[in-house]
Amino acid sequence: MASKRTKFVQLAEKRVNNTLNNLRLIGNLSNSASYEYTQKDVDKIFRAVTRAVNDARSRFNSTGGGSSTTFRLDESTNRGEDK
Repeated sequence: MASKRTKFVQLAEKRVNNTLNNLRLIGNLSNSASYEYTQKDVDKIFRAVTRAVNDARSRFNSTGGGSSTTFRLDESTNRGEDK
């Protein structure tokens, strides 16, 4: 049976690498030749990511549970806004 430390290291490495890859994929959304977005969309995305990182970090410093939220953007865009 694996020790708690061994399980932590294995899961942490896998989950952090998956997260880093997903952040890279979010960055790919900046390709304006393929996607249409507004600065408001970008700000909302990074507020959600920052909030999730802060929630995860705080769970290491307390015994309370974190929030479980789903991120959503509006499908319609206001073309007058800057990217």
